[in-house]
Amino acid sequence: MDLYIYYRVLTGNMLELQQQALAMQTQLAQQYQITSELKRRPEEQDGMHTWMEVYHDVPPHFEAILSDSVAASGLNSLIDGVRHIEQFLDFSPCA
Repeated sequence: MDLYIYYRVLTGNMLELQQQALAMQTQLAQQYQITSELKRRPEEQDGMHTWMEVYHDVPPHFEAILSDSVAASGLNSLIDGVRHIEQFLDFSPCA
């Protein structure tokens, strides 16, 4: 399963968010052998950017692990509103 998490961040917090999120993702990748991505929309709206974290092929119960990591990293203090989490499974059509 892959996780896609998006949220809004004040433009002025962009560099701090990027540093903290990438550090957290690096730690999670090493600890759980996953790959991750950090993305943001190019346009600003109302002084904010929308950011997205992507986690590929995560182990069971990874959402709880991620929640603890976000709290420990201080990311929540940089996010305006809530983190929206969506789960996606790979789809392989029959041949």
